[in-house]
Amino acid sequence: MILVLNCGSQSIKWKLFDEKLELLKRDEIDVFDSKKFEEKLKKGLLPLKNFDIDYVGHRVVHGGEYFREAKVITKKNIGKLEKLNKFAPLHNPFNILGIKVAQNIFKKAKQVAVFDTEFYSSLPEKAYTYTLPENLRKKGFRKFGFHGISHEYVARKASKEEGFDFKKIKIISCHLGGGSSITAIKNGKAIDTSMGFTPLEGLTMMTRSGDIDPGIVLEISKEYGYEKAKKILNLESGIKGISGISNMLILLKKVKEGNKKAKLAFDIFVYKIQKYIGSYYVALGGCDLIVFTGSIGAGKSETRNAIVSGLPFPTKVKAINPDEERAIAEKIIKLIKL
Repeated sequence: MILVLNCGSQSIKWKLFDEKLELLKRDEIDVFDSKKFEEKLKKGLLPLKNFDIDYVGHRVVHGGEYFREAKVITKKNIGKLEKLNKFAPLHNPFNILGIKVAQNIFKKAKQVAVFDTEFYSSLPEKAYTYTLPENLRKKGFRKFGFHGISHEYVARKASKEEGFDFKKIKIISCHLGGGSSITAIKNGKAIDTSMGFTPLEGLTMMTRSGDIDPGIVLEISKEYGYEKAKKILNLESGIKGISGISNMLILLKKVKEGNKKAKLAFDIFVYKIQKYIGSYYVALGGCDLIVFTGSIGAGKSETRNAIVSGLPFPTKVKAINPDEERAIAEKIIKLIKL
């Protein structure tokens, strides 16, 4: 059996699959107090202790330079993972906590980390290189990209459902949720993506700033210090920074009620997405399919319609519900067969 554990900063999702990838059990646990995360995680997993689990798959957001593909996690290499926590502070620490708890509960199972960054190992040098001095680039400052597990899965699935060959078409994939990103996919490979060295780059998100002038970052850091600046940019900016709202359902309700701040936040969110879609249309040399996923992208037609209605080119549009857990299980099966 394969247990897939997807630990976010405010949620714990797991799915149990058999060797044919039939879903056997699942659960989703909300965690609003991070101090209780480990307690809730252990409580949620202990009922599975007596199942014959061979592999536990984990979604890990940032794999850095070392982790470029799915990898069995051991005590030896988990330290390398922990060094990446500061680059994805909203996710990696919880991902690693999930690994450690699972190691203690499922002692005979192999722990396999599957990385959001893996899909972007195909990025061309011109797309992943930041225009920084060489000594800094050698330290690993480059675009990594995130949400890769989701982007690859929904792009493949949408291609199949629409009768396309995934390896022969041009796709723009939009993962829109609490964190949002867009990926340009050509002939089955990612050629560019909106998130960068960290998940902070790119689109305006629910609480993350996305693209802003680096000079602003310097000034904020100078005035408030590094830790406060990190909190501002990750947790207090984006849609929340404009409207005071960090829930899309509430935001859409406020927009309908005529709330000006909510309307501005929504307009910025849509506009930034449209700009990225336009730039990726050029980078790809056209687009056969736009795929929307994530709680906002797949779940809210109002958002999709607002985005697509403003595009100057016709294309097929597909909404696919995310299933990162199945995508991770598929990668584990592939890893086993190597």
